[in-house]
Amino acid sequence: MPWALSRNVGSLPATACSMIVKIVFLFLIAMGVLAMFGRLRLPGRDRLASRKCPKCGRYRIGKGPCACGKA
Repeated sequence: MPWALSRNVGSLPATACSMIVKIVFLFLIAMGVLAMFGRLRLPGRDRLASRKCPKCGRYRIGKGPCACGKA
């Protein structure tokens, strides 16, 4: 009887509507908190930036020169 469920969607009780609003509100708050944490400076970001080749911009692995041969 899935067709019977689709006809009753418009007549949700008030408690179900308020529950949906609460869920959406909590989701938006959680997304805001994640956005604030995403803006924080992560430790080691400067160290990662210094590990790039100044000529080609690729990350260097190890202590040797870059694979592009320019540095």
